[in-house]
Amino acid sequence: MLEGAIKGTIPLTLASFSIGLAIALVVALMRISRNRVLAGVARAYVSVIRGTPLLVQLFVIFFGLPSIGVNIDPWPSAIIAFSLNVGGYAAEVIRAAILSVPKGQWEAGYTIGMSQTQTLRRIILPQAARVSVPPLSNTFISLVKDTSLASLILVTEMFRVAQQIAASSFEFMALYLQAAAMYWVICLLLSMVQVRLERRLDRYVAK
Repeated sequence: MLEGAIKGTIPLTLASFSIGLAIALVVALMRISRNRVLAGVARAYVSVIRGTPLLVQLFVIFFGLPSIGVNIDPWPSAIIAFSLNVGGYAAEVIRAAILSVPKGQWEAGYTIGMSQTQTLRRIILPQAARVSVPPLSNTFISLVKDTSLASLILVTEMFRVAQQIAASSFEFMALYLQAAAMYWVICLLLSMVQVRLERRLDRYVAK
């Protein structure tokens, strides 16, 4: 099970969160865009992702797409589903973080000759990143637990390994409790990292 966590759960979480974060940034920028088409597309994407269960999204990609001739292996299917899900939720976090930066910061960037892109990249996003750390950390921790759903499409992660061992040993209670304990320990460690990161970033905030 530990091997399943190291080779399955953790890589799946990291890959999905990284891709999802990139998607979220693009969607968040589309959401605050003055272009109504881009904003509308981004709004629809967020609405669909947040309005449907992650399990359904996973099944649509793995079991649904083959019916229209698109076959994707279990691992890529899981990464796609989790990434799209993270993108939908994290996009709203990033959008809110960007909007929380005072408008005067934009004006300051323009005053010293920066373009909109430069102002966004050098002034706005660094401040928004600090604000978005707590909710994005919670999203990451939730994703660790959500990866257990990948076992339903035969991805060999920690919970899938627990199922395989339980099927041959019939020690269902002991193994599932052990799996729960391992998820709890991983999430506890991540929560500790989150607290330390928040305290470190808080040092750079004027009181």
